[in-house]
Amino acid sequence: MSAAGLRTLPPSAPTRGPRPAEAVVEARGLRRAFGARAVVDGLDLSIARGEFVVLVGKSGCGKTTLLRVLAGLDSCERGELRVPASRTVVFQESRLLPWWRVWPNVAIGLPWGQARALARAALEEVGLGDHLDTWPVTLSGGEAQRVALARALVRQPELLLLDEPFAALDALTRIKMRALVRALVERHRPAVLLVTHDVDEAILLGDRVLVMRDGRIASEHGLGAGAARHRHAPEFAELRTRLLAELGVVEE
Repeated sequence: MSAAGLRTLPPSAPTRGPRPAEAVVEARGLRRAFGARAVVDGLDLSIARGEFVVLVGKSGCGKTTLLRVLAGLDSCERGELRVPASRTVVFQESRLLPWWRVWPNVAIGLPWGQARALARAALEEVGLGDHLDTWPVTLSGGEAQRVALARALVRQPELLLLDEPFAALDALTRIKMRALVRALVERHRPAVLLVTHDVDEAILLGDRVLVMRDGRIASEHGLGAGAARHRHAPEFAELRTRLLAELGVVEE
């Protein structure tokens, strides 16, 4: 994770200002530039254990770059960062290896003697316990994403990173996958960061919704378990309108 100017915070590092209890992600003043353009610029972020945070923003605002930095797939020139060693990513594409059956795809890197049993348990959690020996090419898009989710959760990560994992799915499958992800997160309790362009999805899934603009977190909206999670509630419509306005969208 380290690069020139980027300091990795120790687990006991003090925080500045109020932070959620048991924060497992701490980022302060992160900067990532491509040439003269700073995509992430002075960004601060904290995510608590078991918290589901959703990040929205216009295309090109730095959402995926930030996620890649947290995943260890990219670096920053400046700032301070603490992330847990145990972290996994689910991308928009399932990224399954077509020459392996489903269970080895889930069990990549696990101890061989336990790999099949652990893969079976993870696949049963996502409703695919009978697909251990299936070839990836025979899976539907939703099934492939469930396998990718099983692969991420089988490692019991402290931080789960989701990069628009439902974007390529049809509307009905998206609804099912959202419910599945929320249930699995509540069961396993990792810290979660979901990147999405879907404002409805952000409200339905998130404990907090963050709006990213100009490389920083421009605003934050807490949800909790109240009426805002129901599409027909006035609170849902009000927050949806506010988020869309922040993203430059005004519906007629």
